[in-house]
Amino acid sequence: MTALGFLYPGHSAEDDYPRIEQLLGSDIRVDLVHTDIGEDAHRVDALRQMGAPERLAAGIEQLRLSGAEAIVWACTSGGFVHGWEGAQEQVRTLARTAGMPASSTSFAFVHAAQEVGAARVAVGAPYPQDVAGLFAEFLRAGGLEVTGVHSSATVTAAGAGAWGEAEVLALARAADDPGADAVLLPDTALHTVAHLPLLEKELGKPVLTANQVTVWEALRLTDRRVNAPGLGTLFTREPIVQV
Repeated sequence: MTALGFLYPGHSAEDDYPRIEQLLGSDIRVDLVHTDIGEDAHRVDALRQMGAPERLAAGIEQLRLSGAEAIVWACTSGGFVHGWEGAQEQVRTLARTAGMPASSTSFAFVHAAQEVGAARVAVGAPYPQDVAGLFAEFLRAGGLEVTGVHSSATVTAAGAGAWGEAEVLALARAADDPGADAVLLPDTALHTVAHLPLLEKELGKPVLTANQVTVWEALRLTDRRVNAPGLGTLFTREPIVQV
């Protein structure tokens, strides 16, 4: 059994995680602890506060007691708003406090894009334009070329969490660029896991979404690879380990 730990802000699309656990169909356990979201606003100042060390530290002991082998801050914007260096320090602090390997959704996107061979990516973000632009800057700092950014200007996580398949598909279509190797949909407040097969079929390329890459990143930290085609191209890369 491999136990994965996640710090998830508030309550929006947390039901993606048990769905992922089921689709993995392996000896993987997904443990989720909710952190205090503070003010629910896609604003830089509010997002910086959401990922403050004391808020993340509050849920670490529960994950440690659950037997988690790695921990991921399951929030995209609460990482990249600190910039590349600031997000690295956030993860280092998390790892030191937890006493285990750690990462965040922001870094998961960079690593997942590399995994599927996507050097050029298009972004479809439910954030306002200024916040979406910071995500693009973060991706560039990670060595990716961003072909374009489409912003839906949703101002809260709750708003993004209310989206269904039609809205998520529309966001992906609007973001897609013929020159992009993959389309990235940040925000762990978005329900995307159930829509991954349709998204990739419609766009004809890998689609990376926040909760999907977050769990993949935790598996990466524990040196696990699981073949789970229902979770998109990202989960069909070699080498495959299926129990």
